[in-house]
Amino acid sequence: MKDFQSLIIEATPKTPQIELNPLTGDFIFFGRSIPENAAKVYEPILNWVSEYIKEARPTTNLRLNLEYFNTSSSLWLAKIVKVLVRINEPDYVLIIHLYLPLDEYEEMKEFEDIKDVFFPVADIFQFAIPSIGIKLYGTNDMEEVVKDKMVFI
Repeated sequence: MKDFQSLIIEATPKTPQIELNPLTGDFIFFGRSIPENAAKVYEPILNWVSEYIKEARPTTNLRLNLEYFNTSSSLWLAKIVKVLVRINEPDYVLIIHLYLPLDEYEEMKEFEDIKDVFFPVADIFQFAIPSIGIKLYGTNDMEEVVKDKMVFI
């Protein structure tokens, strides 16, 4: 993994800031994701992640701090998660960090509520090789984290 470089994509009004660091295993998506051509934005990321899983870190953190994303972006994010759950080390951990407005965070009181949010991609988790954790963050109007909780699937 010596030659494997970080991938940084600057934000635009329609695309998020994206930072993928193979040395730390931190993958950050921040901002809005409403590109007109989601494949143009996300396909290089999917290819990068496919290379990363060959020599993944013991803990990979996928941080999704997206204030808004369209349907095509969600499909590409699901593809990225589908690749990450194929990290071929059962002792490794994939933690998906989701940042939500505090009112949405407060609505997710029970594990069933959290499961419902992930229902569209639940089949992806079913065949995961690494352990999967989901960490929810409740953020205030200034995007500061004021509450959090961890859920393992």
